[in-house]
Amino acid sequence: MPTTVNDVTQKTEMLEIDPKSSVAMKSTIDKKRNETEPNMTDNQQEKEKQENEGDHKPVQNEEEKIEQEEPTKQTLKEEEVPVEVEHKTGVSFPVKLGDGMQLKAVGLRKKSMLGLGIKIYGFGVYADNEKLKDLLKTKIGKAPTKPTKEMFQMVIDSDVGMMVRLVIVYSNLTMSMVRKNFNEGLGSSIKKLTGGKNEELTNKIMGEATDDIKLTPGSVIEISRLPGYTLQTKVKDEIVSTVESELLCRAYIHMYLGEEPFDKEAKENFGTSMLSLL
Repeated sequence: MPTTVNDVTQKTEMLEIDPKSSVAMKSTIDKKRNETEPNMTDNQQEKEKQENEGDHKPVQNEEEKIEQEEPTKQTLKEEEVPVEVEHKTGVSFPVKLGDGMQLKAVGLRKKSMLGLGIKIYGFGVYADNEKLKDLLKTKIGKAPTKPTKEMFQMVIDSDVGMMVRLVIVYSNLTMSMVRKNFNEGLGSSIKKLTGGKNEELTNKIMGEATDDIKLTPGSVIEISRLPGYTLQTKVKDEIVSTVESELLCRAYIHMYLGEEPFDKEAKENFGTSMLSLL
């Protein structure tokens, strides 16, 4: 289609002419378009930048939220573990530990002082349930009507993993008193098992536990029989001794399950728990 005079006129009007040089400078349409489109201020640009960056923050916050919630979930799981209360002291013991050991009995250790029976600590006896079950089923055919002396002796002589948790209740207890108490108890048990004494061995159970360790009501001592007839002692979560000795392991468990246990009711309850495994 041929160019008309009107077309030329419209195109000419679109251009801005320099009056001195008669040169076309800029399209008036572009100028008008720029005038009609609002310029974005620095504040608007910064706001848009922050909004764009903010699109990624919810993801990061969600990840951080998950990480923060994990310890809470773990704490709730620990708190949800049922406990058994030793009624003479009010001390509670979880029925199952993190390593899988299960509570078999709770009891009280008393000591005669000035003619009075002083409550020293509440204790909970734990055992590897599966290995204890295997031991009993291997050694015993038909389940007896009540626990027998032979059943207790099997546990004393075995290498089944066990742990006794002691929770202090006597407010004036010192490490020297604890050491003396264990030396006497172990010495008596060793004498019953072997017919003689072994002071060097009994002195090892508290190992590096010094008199500087302060014991208050609620302080915890844990003594474990580990695989390989190893007796390990922890005082307030610190390992103070690890002794490999079959005799020492037998003597320690004997204090709780032997003929003259620290707490007869606790021994009876341990026996009942053994029967439930048969």
